[in-house]
Amino acid sequence: MTRSQVLLVEDDASIVRFVTAALEELPIELVACQSTEDAWRLLNALPVALVISDLMLPGGSGLDLLHRMRRSSMPALQVIPVIVVSAGLNADVLRELESAGVFRALLKPVSVATLEACVNEALGGAPRTESPPAAPGPMDERVTHAEQHAIATYFAGDQALFGAYKASCLAQFANDAEMGDAAVLNGDAHALRRVAHNLKSVLLTLGYPEDSELARGLEHSAANQALAAATTAWGPLRERLLILMHSTNVAGPV
Repeated sequence: MTRSQVLLVEDDASIVRFVTAALEELPIELVACQSTEDAWRLLNALPVALVISDLMLPGGSGLDLLHRMRRSSMPALQVIPVIVVSAGLNADVLRELESAGVFRALLKPVSVATLEACVNEALGGAPRTESPPAAPGPMDERVTHAEQHAIATYFAGDQALFGAYKASCLAQFANDAEMGDAAVLNGDAHALRRVAHNLKSVLLTLGYPEDSELARGLEHSAANQALAAATTAWGPLRERLLILMHSTNVAGPV
């Protein structure tokens, strides 16, 4: 059976791993890239059936990519469904996306079940309503109450999937810390905003709402070019990343 090619446009490795895990049961081939320009090259080279894109991307935005596809001289690109998954959705952004012909806009963090159902529908499968999650098995004693909530909310009660995702995120935090440090050193508010934007949803998905709020505050300061405030806000978030990075509290197989 031919597997539909789905293009994922996302520069955060943790989110790529989450989407990969969420869609592993579907008959698709997931192709990932990190920028709108890379996405455009792949769209012109591969028989892509669906695009899943973040909004905030290197060199452009998911909205830019959507406009470019809809205005393309190639009819095939004009009709490819696009799912935008972003933590930056608001009423104005949603109106822009709908006007540009988005298939669906999903707010990060999104659950495994919601993303899988949306992709299945976009590829022509029957629309599916989310079924209630199965009763969870006994939880690892290391799992906190907040993590239990995250497992139930975003991972359909699958502790093993959560554990694998958490392990990949902890490994990625070293890169996030390096990028944040470089942004502070270079006085690059835009780069710092990108780091915070990605961490905001990842930390919430992992069951760290307080840390997610630290990232949200940093993103707000960086977005307003308040570099001094953003630099100050980076310190506590960086410290939390380092603590989590060296944590051995990883539930489930890794």
